[in-house]
Amino acid sequence: MPHDDHDHPHALLPPEPALRVKALETILTRKGLIDPAALDEIIDTYQNKIGPKNGARVVAKAWSDPEFKKALLEDATQVVADLGFYGRQGEHMVVVENTTDQHNMVVCTLCSCYPWPLLGIPPGWYKSDAYRARAVREPRKVLAEFGVELPTKTSVRVWDSTAEIRYLVLPMRPDGTEGMSEDGLATLVTRDSMIGTGLARVPA
Repeated sequence: MPHDDHDHPHALLPPEPALRVKALETILTRKGLIDPAALDEIIDTYQNKIGPKNGARVVAKAWSDPEFKKALLEDATQVVADLGFYGRQGEHMVVVENTTDQHNMVVCTLCSCYPWPLLGIPPGWYKSDAYRARAVREPRKVLAEFGVELPTKTSVRVWDSTAEIRYLVLPMRPDGTEGMSEDGLATLVTRDSMIGTGLARVPA
């Protein structure tokens, strides 16, 4: 029996990812399954209002408050929830700390599991097949491509984010930040440093 690909909806969608998303959005809107305005609001919230700002606040507080840091490393889910950073894609959180002995890096090998309430929407490269495969096979090479050169004595541990557990990296506090406020420290924390593909900024 001949197989006709055109029997399947996916065969009617354009090959480019952005166009496929737009086509799917159009189809779902016409069927009354989604509201474009609500969708735009959700995207705006995670991209511009949450972004990596919530995560940066958590890191800055951990750098400033040893008791908070201890609690964060023991039970991140409860600690971030107490700060109000809780919701879809962030139900179960684990925070892993970078040290001079170990550098941590997060990947989702199956799809793109990511702590939305803390970091917003994942960047395109995080969802790419290349990153998901190479981060596990050759993490040091991937880090080097992001501009992160680690001492040979520093081991690299890769954490696989899943639907059950999402990870946030607690980057090392930069030198020269003694006496800085939490707000000031938060400006040094980058999205990539909380994924592990970057380091915190050094103050000017």
